[in-house]
Amino acid sequence: MSSKNLGALPIYKKALELCEISRHLVSYISFNKDLLKLYQSNSHRDTIAESLLTDSILIQQKIAQAEYAQSNAERLNNATFINIMIHNLNSYCTGLEKDGVKEKEYVNLLRQEIKSFRSAFKKWRKSLLGSSGF
Repeated sequence: MSSKNLGALPIYKKALELCEISRHLVSYISFNKDLLKLYQSNSHRDTIAESLLTDSILIQQKIAQAEYAQSNAERLNNATFINIMIHNLNSYCTGLEKDGVKEKEYVNLLRQEIKSFRSAFKKWRKSLLGSSGF
């Protein structure tokens, strides 16, 4: 599969949307407006925000690795990692709320996007290995 085809993959497009919404939310709610330096902040909220961004980017990378993988074991490993990242994203939303983010409607928008991505992910995961019971 060429890199041009990767951009045409529905699951990859959903991952890009998830990352974009995450980036917008983080830039809105973080105390440190330089998103590349969130890791330097002492704020718990900024730590969560950095993790949110990191995991949303990792999902895209793992989709690409799964698509280019030579073996089913490698595909399974990448898909398992993505599933963990989806769970993490939901946990970060909860963490942001517990940290006192007042803009809960934005957090809920991200949750809806995560839910939509999870649905697309499940379909894609089944297609990765066909009927191997993955």
